[in-house]
Amino acid sequence: MTESAAPRPKALIVLSSARLLPLSEPAGHPGIPTGFFLVELAAVMARFEKDYDFILATPDGEAPQLDINGMALNFHGGGSLGAATARITMQSGVERFSPQKLRDKNPELLGRREAELALAHRLLGRIPVSEPLPKTDAEAISIRADVVAGFEALPQREYLSIQQLIERHRDPASDFSLADLAFVHMPGGHAPMVDFHGNPWMGELLHTLRESDVPVSLICHAPVALTSARYRVGGDGEVTTVPDHAFKGARITTVPKYGEKMMLATQYPKVPGERTRLPYYVDVALKEAGYDVSLSLNPSAVKVIWDEDHSLLTGNGPQAVDEQAARLAEIVHGRRGQLRTGGARTSGR
Repeated sequence: MTESAAPRPKALIVLSSARLLPLSEPAGHPGIPTGFFLVELAAVMARFEKDYDFILATPDGEAPQLDINGMALNFHGGGSLGAATARITMQSGVERFSPQKLRDKNPELLGRREAELALAHRLLGRIPVSEPLPKTDAEAISIRADVVAGFEALPQREYLSIQQLIERHRDPASDFSLADLAFVHMPGGHAPMVDFHGNPWMGELLHTLRESDVPVSLICHAPVALTSARYRVGGDGEVTTVPDHAFKGARITTVPKYGEKMMLATQYPKVPGERTRLPYYVDVALKEAGYDVSLSLNPSAVKVIWDEDHSLLTGNGPQAVDEQAARLAEIVHGRRGQLRTGGARTSGR
């Protein structure tokens, strides 16, 4: 077989399929619409799209939901998220720019968003879009109908459940193996707080990937998946708890509690006129689960951590996705190069 005819390497993308984020306050609140942030996925898929095939999965095999809040222009600022947020806030508030004028005045942010939507159309297929909230960005609301129409016109892609992934991996008659994956990436948004947290099948997936030394990339709220590592699922489906599991003590980063509380006080998750709180905070849950969690003092600063011993790459939010995608490419391509030459893998930073 010639090199040109060789099968393309595969990567796994695991997205949350949660549609509703519960709140602990206000009491009795039914929860707010949620989903994944496209910006935290698109940069990684764009980096690998030319040479890799993607397997799509969610915890239950249902299609993921795009969070319209993550489509606000400022979230496309990359490492300049803080500056982009300040500028957009000034333009939409004090200067009272219309949605169209905001787009005209921020062509780089607009261009990135359009490119990422085009990528989502190519690779994700038909997916739902979350309903707007009282504090959803007005410019994001103005494009929602077009975003919904764009996805509704697409064919449905297959999304495997995590259980299906594990069962196919274990099936001797299947040609699928998690060990053959080049990497796994899981984007954030608030949705992973619902179905990545305390999920036994997620725990089994993480352990199987680690045993195969497959790099796992988690960003923003997605590192909450590591709370599931205390679980293993046997071949008979029996769930066991392993308190001192192999991931414990891993060095990671995520969205900080103080950044989350700022969002709950002023941004889209805020229930107008009410104190708004989540059932838990991701960084606190991870610390309580035994992880070495490092946070940035500035919630909009870029922080990316590669823990070579656990094959874990984590980033603290949409501002980190460009650096995280670049670091993941370095790790993956370095490992493929070592495999081709028969050498040992080098340690990460």
